[in-house]
Amino acid sequence: MKFSFRKSFKIGVVAFAAILIFSCENNTQALKEINRFNDDPVGIAYDVRMVYSDSALVKAILTAPVHLDFSHLSFKYSEFPEGLKVVFLDKDNQENQVVADYGILYNQTKIVDLQGNVELLSHDGSKLATDQMYWDSEKEWLFTQEPFTFENQDYNLAATRLDTNKEFTKFQTGKLYGTIAVKEEQDSLKVNEKL
Repeated sequence: MKFSFRKSFKIGVVAFAAILIFSCENNTQALKEINRFNDDPVGIAYDVRMVYSDSALVKAILTAPVHLDFSHLSFKYSEFPEGLKVVFLDKDNQENQVVADYGILYNQTKIVDLQGNVELLSHDGSKLATDQMYWDSEKEWLFTQEPFTFENQDYNLAATRLDTNKEFTKFQTGKLYGTIAVKEEQDSLKVNEKL
């Protein structure tokens, strides 16, 4: 019997391929376990208190019972499954706050999605309530497609869409209904008294 290198090489390649095929089948469960990591948060924190500052001035304080960190994913985000409260401080140190039953912060876009009993409470007593609100933290802009109510000393209104800055000075909405206090002023045109 003659030894053939070519024949031995072919047998070796076939055996190696068979081992690879069988080992891949056996590792399917292991691969699933490794990839399951992507579904789980990379970190979980309880009783969270985050302070956001700019130039040594506190701008906002976020508190939440649970914070889930998904920063290991390609589209990074943080989730607050048990709700959150954010207190915003203006330049005069006056507090405005936002509370919601659930929140998610998309790290790359800086958009915060607030859901469930969302309330924005201003230091002047005004209150906005809706089921869902988006907050663009970079542009400091609020928007929703959900029905909302807004109340303060002069307004008691409701609408189906909101697009506004945080001061509510640039305000766009859909169908609007409610009451608005209007100060009546004397017409500046003089009426011809000879009539």
